[in-house]
Amino acid sequence: MANPTIIDVAEHAGVSIKTVSRVINDVKTVKPQVRERVMRAIEKLDYHPNPSARGLGGNRSYLLGLLYDVSCGYYTTSVLAGVIERSHAAKYQIVMQPCDYNAPTLAEDVMRNARQSRADGLLLTPPLSDLSTVTAALESQNIPFVRIAPGKHTDTYRSVCTNDRESCASMTEQLAAMGHQRIGFVIGNPDHAAVMDRYCGYLDGLRSCGLRLDKTLVVQGYNSHASGVQCARKLLNVPAAKRPTAIFASNDEMAAGVLAVAHSMGLGVPEDLSVVGFDDAPLASQVWPALTTIRQPIADMAAQAAELLLRTLSGEPADHSKHVLPSSLTFRQSTGPAPNRVRHQAAKAEGRGLKQA
Repeated sequence: MANPTIIDVAEHAGVSIKTVSRVINDVKTVKPQVRERVMRAIEKLDYHPNPSARGLGGNRSYLLGLLYDVSCGYYTTSVLAGVIERSHAAKYQIVMQPCDYNAPTLAEDVMRNARQSRADGLLLTPPLSDLSTVTAALESQNIPFVRIAPGKHTDTYRSVCTNDRESCASMTEQLAAMGHQRIGFVIGNPDHAAVMDRYCGYLDGLRSCGLRLDKTLVVQGYNSHASGVQCARKLLNVPAAKRPTAIFASNDEMAAGVLAVAHSMGLGVPEDLSVVGFDDAPLASQVWPALTTIRQPIADMAAQAAELLLRTLSGEPADHSKHVLPSSLTFRQSTGPAPNRVRHQAAKAEGRGLKQA
């Protein structure tokens, strides 16, 4: 077997990854028969533990590994921009490690990459930052890591996030304030836990404005432009009275798909339909009309994550405060008053004109 991992050893010995780690680190509480079984597996597979698993001092590589999913190009570029300045100031270099989060061998791939690159610590981007198989494997080898934008951030000392839920509630409230009562929502990829928080924020916003949830206005997307197109067709290819007057998509890619469908149907944006995204990717200001969106501070979150990881590597005490960097609402030309409000205002203006005459 080429480059066996700790996972291979655990499976061969019939024990957990943590037990293998305890044997490697010579923890005395491991039962002798279990220790012997693990040692036989290590010998048979010719497994060589990662030096960082043993906490060997003075063996730094001064490399940080940046693990990213192959489908998230823009996000990764923004993360790298945030990480690079902090890491270079600390005399660290960045090793980028692409991963397919759907791969059945993901945990093994991550461990193999960590071993081969000899990275002192790892930065995990979503959805990798939510996968317990990855974090458990890293913990078993005592490899330091920090998670960027995980859905749950109870381990505050190694998690950096933004306020997805609160910012989406605020955006929904803003749409309601423009007169929109039929607000559609395109849910993001369910594998991205933080993105799912955006749907919760939408629900919060509806409740705070006294609007009832209409499930026909909610569709499942998968973060891609193509899925945004499919979702928009479901929402818009209905009688005009049942259409939403605004569609809030969980990311800019899907929002751009909504724009494309609206244009193809001859719907004016924002005259007939307001469209909102999330992220403030470059795409948001390149489409027409430019997207109203929520700017996620990706580079700032990445810089904060790098800072936390570097503190850990330097032996500083863990910072258990909550590392939340707020997102901001960014209004552009894709949103406006609800069509019924525009007509109502026009009628009022016309009425005033008749009275004056």
